[in-house]
Amino acid sequence: MDIKVSSLAERPDRLPAVFGMTDTWPEFVTHDLVGTTHYGRIPTELPEYALFAEDEDGRVVAHAYSVPFALDAEGRGTLPARGWDQVLAWAFADLRRGTRPDTVSAISVTIALDAQGHGLSALMLSAMRDNARARGFREVVAPVRPNAKHREPRTPITEYAHRVRPDGLPEDPWLRVHARAGATIDSIAPSSMTVSGSLEEWRRWTGLPFDTAGDVEVPGALVPVRCDVEHGYAVYVEPNVWMRHPL
Repeated sequence: MDIKVSSLAERPDRLPAVFGMTDTWPEFVTHDLVGTTHYGRIPTELPEYALFAEDEDGRVVAHAYSVPFALDAEGRGTLPARGWDQVLAWAFADLRRGTRPDTVSAISVTIALDAQGHGLSALMLSAMRDNARARGFREVVAPVRPNAKHREPRTPITEYAHRVRPDGLPEDPWLRVHARAGATIDSIAPSSMTVSGSLEEWRRWTGLPFDTAGDVEVPGALVPVRCDVEHGYAVYVEPNVWMRHPL
């Protein structure tokens, strides 16, 4: 594919096309309150960190979001256990306060369904790294959502994340893309994203009955969803894998 990568700072006219690209996230994931609050702010408030790819016909086929934040600020210093949620909150708190960032965190790489399988994930990750480097940063960190973990929701993330193939690369495909780009695993973010809702909401999001107390395996979920029938709610706490990309 003949691909051109730009930022929304360079091409603000493409914002509607970026917003209009088909979303590949599982429905329930889009109901994480932190993500709902902050994710959509990246293209408009941090457009230089919102990258997108166009094919030869000018169609948006991928986008990659990242955020700058101050990892070394007082009270921080280490990558947070609350992963994706926490780094989004930090980034926009820093933006509001005028705090100088020292690190860039990847937030998402999304590929249009009909453009998958052409190496665009690696391309967009590379573009994200190049963008951070060009802005003077020395590291990109990423709360990685292993894209094959949903096939083994009951396998502990600490075991899954460190599985490697005979060539020494991670077994998980998305972790492997990061490793090939030069990243190494830093730590596990055990509560990177939290989605809570009533049982009726979970039934609507997943099409499952949610009528039995305990752990419920949901398609696309990296771990089971905890269902509390007596009190009428269910909670999903997703783990991610923190990876560090030196630049």
